[in-house]
Amino acid sequence: MPDALHQLDATDLAARLRRRDLSAREVVQAHLDRIEQVNPAVNAIVTLDPEGALAAAARADEHLVRGAAVPPLHGLPIAFKDTHLTRGMRTTHGSPLFADHLPDEDDLLVERLQRAGAIRLGKTNVPEFAAGSHTFNPVFGTTRNPYDTTRSAGGSSGGAAAALAAGMQPLADGSDMGGSLRNPASFCNVVGLRPTPGRVPRHPGGNLWDTLSVPGPMGRTVADTALLLSAMAGPDPRCPIGLETPGEAFRVPLDRELRGLRIAWTPDFGGRAPADPDVLAVLKPQLGVLKELGCRVDTACPDLTGADETFRTLRAHSFDLALGGLLDSDRQALKPSIVQNIEQGRQLTVADLNTATATRSRLYLGMLDFFSRYDLLLAPVSQVTPFDAELEYPREVAGRPTHSYLDWMRSAYLVSVLGVPALSVPAGFTPGGLPVGLQFIGAPRADLAVLRAGHAYESATRHGRRRPDLPTA
Repeated sequence: MPDALHQLDATDLAARLRRRDLSAREVVQAHLDRIEQVNPAVNAIVTLDPEGALAAAARADEHLVRGAAVPPLHGLPIAFKDTHLTRGMRTTHGSPLFADHLPDEDDLLVERLQRAGAIRLGKTNVPEFAAGSHTFNPVFGTTRNPYDTTRSAGGSSGGAAAALAAGMQPLADGSDMGGSLRNPASFCNVVGLRPTPGRVPRHPGGNLWDTLSVPGPMGRTVADTALLLSAMAGPDPRCPIGLETPGEAFRVPLDRELRGLRIAWTPDFGGRAPADPDVLAVLKPQLGVLKELGCRVDTACPDLTGADETFRTLRAHSFDLALGGLLDSDRQALKPSIVQNIEQGRQLTVADLNTATATRSRLYLGMLDFFSRYDLLLAPVSQVTPFDAELEYPREVAGRPTHSYLDWMRSAYLVSVLGVPALSVPAGFTPGGLPVGLQFIGAPRADLAVLRAGHAYESATRHGRRRPDLPTA
């Protein structure tokens, strides 16, 4: 049994820990053993504190023996994304400027998950300052895909997704601006939710009103992802956009009947995000699964005119806000693409920002109208399959050349400007064994409905049950 603990779902582990069928020390040690075995091949976990994790596990076991209330994540180990502050544990952001940075506080997300019983293992790898959807940086190097270590694990939560897929942790935290949580979930055959902005509050942060970048949960199943969301979600006075729904609202059964659900499918977002043929070859048959579940499936897409320009404008503005000071003080230490992003932000005019704000408002109202006719919008998560890990980004998508590291991410980032929840669920594999994810997009604040639909699809297909075959050290 202990040899297989790293393969168990988080919900199963949590139940066994509550019943005292397992100890937290057994669970943590099993995952530390797994990290030792497979992390050298994947490079997903870049900071590890085994002594601290085992000490925390011992305290968790003692807590249970005393008969105290059991929090929802009791005894579950997790390595936090290396952009999330962890008190006394280095948080590098994948940058040489922060290679030895020891924060004196936790991010609110880290604070909440530990209060919910999660045990801190270490940190997962990210691109430099989380810029881009391929995880490599000059501090720790490249994270590789557990299903094919010559390929990218995606990003910026690539270390989180790879560690999750490889059994190094049962749950993973991430964040998503333009697909940073959904793309790696798709690439690594796990589940990732970009929640409605404000669902998971953020603190600290330079711009507490930001709704473009959101923290979110990842799991190997939709139920695991919902469990983690239940510990992340809920209001906090330090986050001015936080939604009032308590996290417990997501700790409920996800089973539901999909018969009669109105689903729209878009393979390319109205021509704005064409996908490679091998992606569509995996996804199109999945529409038949949903029809068999009783859904009505139409090919339709909301009007996303201006969404591309709006995302790029708001993203550039956010880079200048967050990293502009580093451009002035340490320009030579930043990778060229980050310098370019900050400079793009500095070139924006008031008119540019006004246009982006007005367009985003129009897009939001258009989505409300669209979801008066449909319950869900389905689309590719990523326009490409996991690409060569030695590349910075794919050089073409659907036969068209790319000109920046954003060009292949439109199927994810077009959704980011809409203020809606989006879930990546495993949808199958290419003939070459590369994972492909299906994106479930819901109406604003319909996070639970999206999770329930994803759970029903997952239960019918079980694509996420296929695990990678990794060499062990």
